[in-house]
Parts: sequence; C-alpha cells; structure tokens
Amino acid sequence: MNPVFHHVSVLLDEAVQALAIQPAGRYLDGTFGRGGHSRAALRLLGGEGRLLGFDKDPQAIAAGQALAAEDPRFEIVQRSFAELGDELVSRGWSGQVDGVLLDLGVSSPQLDDPERGFSFMQDGPLDMRMDPSRGQSAAAWIATAAEADIAQVFKEFGEERFAKRMARAVVQRREVQPFERTGDLAKVLTEANPAWEKGKHPATRAFQGLRIYINRELSDLEQGLQAAYEQLAVGGRLVVISFHSLEDRIVKQFMRRLAKGEADQLPRDLPIRATVFEPSLRLLGKPVYASEAELAANPRARSAVMRVAEKLK
Repeated sequence: MNPVFHHVSVLLDEAVQALAIQPAGRYLDGTFGRGGHSRAALRLLGGEGRLLGFDKDPQAIAAGQALAAEDPRFEIVQRSFAELGDELVSRGWSGQVDGVLLDLGVSSPQLDDPERGFSFMQDGPLDMRMDPSRGQSAAAWIATAAEADIAQVFKEFGEERFAKRMARAVVQRREVQPFERTGDLAKVLTEANPAWEKGKHPATRAFQGLRIYINRELSDLEQGLQAAYEQLAVGGRLVVISFHSLEDRIVKQFMRRLAKGEADQLPRDLPIRATVFEPSLRLLGKPVYASEAELAANPRARSAVMRVAEKLK
C-alpha cells in the first residue's frame, strides 16, 4: 500500500480572506498542492464562480482532478504558474481574474516522501523535480556541472556561506562514485560544512539551492508575478505566501515597484509628466505571519510571510 502524505495549508484563513472572494468571481490557485486553499475558496464561491488551479506535480494534479470531479466550478491544469498568462488567454479569461493566490516553495508531501528526493532527512533517489517527467534531475545535474556552477547554486539560491568548500567536496566525491541518493549527498555536504547552525541541518541551505535551481523557482516566480498582475481585473487581489528571503525579496520588490509607479526607475531630471507613472498596485496592510497557535500546530509555518496587493489600473 502506498503511504499517504498530508499537507497542511499555511495561513489558510488569512490567505482566503485576503482574496476578498466575490460569489461570481474568477480566481486562480497558482500552487494547488493538495487543495487546502482551493477548497476554502470554493466554500465562498457561488454557483457562477470559477476557480482554476495550477501545479507541476503529478500527485497534486491527481488530487486536483479528484476535486474537479466533485465540484464543476473547479478545474486544474498541469503547468507552472509562470505560464498562467498563456492559459488564461486560451480560456478567454485575460484581464478578467478577480484574485490570484501563490503559495510558494515545496509542499509537505514532497518533503515527506523520500522517493521524491527533496529531503536530506530521509534517504531517497536524488531527483528534486516537482514534475519528474520534465527537465533534469538533481542527480543528473550534479554529475556533470562545473564546480564553480555548483558553488554558485549553493551560494546564490541556498545562501550557503561555505558554498565553495561544499562544491569542492561534491566534485571530489563524484569522481569516485556518482551521487544517486539524497542521503549520500547530505552526508558529503554535512562533512564539508565546518560551522553548523544551531537547530539547522548542515545540508539545509545547499539542498534548498539545488532544489530552487532544478525547478527554476525564482525565475518562475518573477514571470508568474508579472503574468498575474497582467491578468488581474481592476480591483483584483494578488496574494503571495513566501517561505524564504529570496522569494520574499522578489515579491516585495515587485509589489513596491508597481505601488510606487515606475518613475523611481528613471533619472530624476527626465522631462516626463509624473502622471505617466501613477501606481498600478496598492499594497494592502503589512506582511502577515503565522500566529502562535498555527506555529504550535504546524512548525513549518515559521518562515511563512504573506503579502497582498490590489490592482488599480
């Protein structure tokens, strides 16, 4: 019997409330996962409302198809949310979306299932792809990447200060035997890390960097944010939950740039009327973090931060 891995949606009530759901509105869940946010949103939609889910993970797609069979107001597509613009144009929804939710990062089922190759805590195949049918696995990339490229991924995407040392250890070991298992890679990274952070596994940052790179998470996020903004109707909400500083920085800078207008990107003396650069987004409230009660029930929510903006034009 296959084990069942559960996912607890972070900031569930806060995110759905931030969408300000209208009964007849059209909404997107850009990261369906196991459908926690989608199910909560569907409870607020009326008979004319519609919700479209996106996910790359085939197991998430299976969960989404089961929900679609239960509720005709919901559909799911196996695509990255970076491609939501193309999907909505094909459906005739362009510029007519009332809310977009992006719950970023990796889901609990992906982390908890060792066969997916995301976890340094449990041994499994070194894969890390959210869609195992596409792209290059972590094992394949590690086997051929230059030492400098591995170090850059660990440093840039994992914010690992011992990136060069760890990359050197990886390259030296692969010359003897290729990496095929997460436990094997985690062991080499652990031994190469000279200063462990209290309460954090020494391979955490390197694994994060590798996962982000393999799945193009940050470039997808940049594309997805722009696509979501373009597809929102005036008054539509953009709700984004991030789980590490690299994601949150991209979200914060994107929202602030459109909330200020583009004038701050140009030389001050440029003779262009300020009205050309009127804000196109309005920031709604301050960043939202998980409550103490939620943290007690779900420690994985500790790094979550939610930002909300509304389209003005």
